[in-house]
Amino acid sequence: METGQIVASLLDRPLKTVQDLHEHDRRNVAFESTEWFEAAVARFFAEPGRSIFGNETADQAHRRFSKAVAVVIEEHPKQNVALVAHGTVMTLFVARKAGLEPFPFWKGLRLPAFVVLSRPELDLVRVVEEI
Repeated sequence: METGQIVASLLDRPLKTVQDLHEHDRRNVAFESTEWFEAAVARFFAEPGRSIFGNETADQAHRRFSKAVAVVIEEHPKQNVALVAHGTVMTLFVARKAGLEPFPFWKGLRLPAFVVLSRPELDLVRVVEEI
């Protein structure tokens, strides 16, 4: 929410929360170490249909997020939109749209980072890996 509020303020737009744009659901997972987490994320991307960690597979998270993006775009057919999301679920969406390997893309993102996608086809235009 904090990042969304900052972005909305910078763009002089209202903030609206949208169901299902949240990060991969891993509320039930304790953070062990950076090395453990990165290995889990690598497996998560490499085996998208398997439950690696968390409450949803990569495929499930991608489907949920993609449907939410489609709803937002449908609600704003003539406008540019800014969607604020977390890195893992954003990576699933962008990597599949652009045909990229997800783990290296995810590793390259810094906080905060953003991607620009074209409308209506959602082709990858630009990645800003560090602001």
